[in-house]
Amino acid sequence: MRALAFTQRNRKEILRDPITLILGIGLPILIMWLFSAIQKNMPQMPSDLFRIENLIPGVIVFSFTFITLFSGLLLGKDKSSSFLMRIFASPMTAKDYIVGYSLPLLSVAILQTAMCYLAAFLLGLPFSMNILASIIVLVWIAFLYIGFGVLLGTYLTDKQVNGVSAIFVNLSALLSGTWFELDMVGDTFKTIAYLLPFAHAVDATRAALAGEYGDIIVPLLWVISYTIVIFVIAILGFKKLMKN
Repeated sequence: MRALAFTQRNRKEILRDPITLILGIGLPILIMWLFSAIQKNMPQMPSDLFRIENLIPGVIVFSFTFITLFSGLLLGKDKSSSFLMRIFASPMTAKDYIVGYSLPLLSVAILQTAMCYLAAFLLGLPFSMNILASIIVLVWIAFLYIGFGVLLGTYLTDKQVNGVSAIFVNLSALLSGTWFELDMVGDTFKTIAYLLPFAHAVDATRAALAGEYGDIIVPLLWVISYTIVIFVIAILGFKKLMKN
């Protein structure tokens, strides 16, 4: 109940910045429309990477990078404004704080997913029950990006989060295989990319949307493993912050 009450406060804080929220939904949709138009106007392209069935999973995962920015800035601002220092007098634990910062962002992730799929339908994506399976996978992936944001907000100030988040957004886009096939850069680049969770997140979503459920397990395990490690580090860091 303590965590849920704190969640409600953080949800209101997120809604006070609608421009950032609109940007996090509108920009991925605009990029999806742009690349989908390129695919339609250049059918002789050797790769089907920009077909809407292949594009939409990567676009949604890319949209989650804005959640990292939201959560990191929210926590960083609370630290800078001494808000956290005041509510540390409450009986909340470090886990309660992390849950309270994470749950409101899950609602944002679901909204982003719904709006991206709605736009994809307008661009020609056929409806199938596999979409529901992909949404379940995307919920796990959303927690990964929320965890990154909470981690950044725990260890950095709000100004530092701004700079690091910009680097994070670009790294996630480049290493996920959304905008180009990783093989195009070389085997070394591809190997490095698959040591990180971003390409696995896109692969798991594409497999779910294609109905290839057997191909979901390995990449999703990578995502879940990273998510657990990141949240454990964030909780430990928050405990240290409370003691200090």
